[in-house]
Amino acid sequence: MLAVAEALGWPFAIKTIDYGPPAGLPNALLGASLLGVRPAGRAALAPPWPDLVIAAGRRSLPVVRWLKRRHPAAFLVQLMWPGSARGPDLIVVPAHDRVADRPEVIRTQGAPHRITPERLADAAAALAPRLSGLPRPRIACLVGGRNRQVRFTPADAGELARAASALARDRGGSLLVTTSRRTGAACSRTLAAAIDVAHLLHDWSPTGDNPYLGLLGAADAIIVTADSTSMCTEACATGKPVLLFRPAGGIAPRLARLHAWLAAEGRLAPLGSAWPAPRPPLANPAAVVAAAIRARLPGPIRATSPRAVAPARSKP
Repeated sequence: MLAVAEALGWPFAIKTIDYGPPAGLPNALLGASLLGVRPAGRAALAPPWPDLVIAAGRRSLPVVRWLKRRHPAAFLVQLMWPGSARGPDLIVVPAHDRVADRPEVIRTQGAPHRITPERLADAAAALAPRLSGLPRPRIACLVGGRNRQVRFTPADAGELARAASALARDRGGSLLVTTSRRTGAACSRTLAAAIDVAHLLHDWSPTGDNPYLGLLGAADAIIVTADSTSMCTEACATGKPVLLFRPAGGIAPRLARLHAWLAAEGRLAPLGSAWPAPRPPLANPAAVVAAAIRARLPGPIRATSPRAVAPARSKP
């Protein structure tokens, strides 16, 4: 959402939506309401109403419908298929999701992101003191975890650590490893214990620094786990060689379609195969979405207003 808002270049505000248990009800029951939003979150949704709303995920759909009723002129953009086309003016889905054709649906290759050469260079420079003494090539290892579509176990974490270590050892290099919110304590412990080459390991936590961008910027190549569309897209956006680790339990067909497309483009290869050649960075889908918004937005937006774009997002 932030990537799209920044690509538009208009002033925007962030509204954090704190959902309660009713948000788990079907959207057909919630309709256009704030029933799924906790009271503190409701207080943040007040006039002046935005001209453009950028939201993401199924739970936000009743909220944006509620906003539309209060400001019918608002243009509603929904990122990811929300389960229904009723309400949003534009729905953005990755091509590998295979959502049915609709006038309001556009498709992107991968997920919109905030990766730019400038951001990567700045983040790598900030991280440089922590990398002193780590030999090159430095191989970033982006570790996701379990979700509804992928099973990632401690055994997978151990296999990833051994394969990544073997690659770094063969190349005479080192690893730059980060876990994520979904990795879990057991997988993180197994991963850390199985790495046996020079490395930097960042164990994710909800507080403290996050060197993710710095690792992408400082890396000479990147290993990414197969569970995340965003991590895979962001890795390929760097233009660096990217290697994919697939867990033993396999992955969902939708993710397999994304990986097959990236492989056909020469941007992705399985971990254990030949080191891919660098490629031009993958085009950012955020620019595609921003262009579609500009083309479809009815009438001029008040670009001087701080409420021109209001991304709505779940509370982390």
